[in-house]
Amino acid sequence: MKLRLTTLNDNTAGRWDMAAEWGLSILVQTDELTVLLDTGQKDAVIHNAEALKIDLHSVDKVVWSHGHVDHTGGLRPVLLRARKEMEIIAHPAALEPKYVRHPKEKDRSLFIGMPYQKEDLENLGAHFSLSREPVWLSEHILTTGEIPLTTGYEHVDADAQVKHEGLIQNDSIPDDQALIIKNNNSLVIVLGCAHRGIINTLRYAQQLTGVEHIHTVVGGAHLRGDTTEQIENTIADLKNFGIEHLGLLHCTSMPAIVRLAQEFGDVVFFNNAGASFNIP
Repeated sequence: MKLRLTTLNDNTAGRWDMAAEWGLSILVQTDELTVLLDTGQKDAVIHNAEALKIDLHSVDKVVWSHGHVDHTGGLRPVLLRARKEMEIIAHPAALEPKYVRHPKEKDRSLFIGMPYQKEDLENLGAHFSLSREPVWLSEHILTTGEIPLTTGYEHVDADAQVKHEGLIQNDSIPDDQALIIKNNNSLVIVLGCAHRGIINTLRYAQQLTGVEHIHTVVGGAHLRGDTTEQIENTIADLKNFGIEHLGLLHCTSMPAIVRLAQEFGDVVFFNNAGASFNIP
């Protein structure tokens, strides 16, 4: 199966003609389907798709990794540019109002959720398919659905919040999910932010598919502000997967990427806006 991954949005840009914007969007192109995982925060996806000569009308489906603005806010521009009806696959909790505790005033919360009304997006052609369970998009592509917390050391941010039944409360981010591609008896996994843990996500992908070998992992690993102990635990567990390509970005801090590169060498690459590559 032909498989191409293109990063359409990241906090940083790898080419002079790319726009950088805090957020994430990765295009997955296969013989079966073209899927866009996340849409960034505003309109960098549109600019970068044009620079890369990618027609967003070719996108068959959009998957939201979770409901934060930096992964959902670009959907409206994408719909306007694609000019077609488009299925949006997400966990139901992705549409709940999301917040984060103010970094200095802990009694205040900042809104960081999807910035549009669902109905407004539907008027532009969006059709929402909401599921807590894994969703098969084609014979070889599926979402993880809700990811169980199993490692013991990977935890959701304590400052993550959600408004549920009118009350703001802690958010376990159950909507956090990833995209899995089965390719030549191995897995390619595209992460959004891995709020529920990169190791939890990879192990669950193996469990869902029955495939042990993970060839490539790209996306955000949410090793931002984590302790040295957590990073070292993550490295120890990553060694068990035999990953051949690890392209991290967005919410993976630079110190964490550098530490991973020290450990895994050329396996690790900085996967910023404009990166595009084929997987055999």
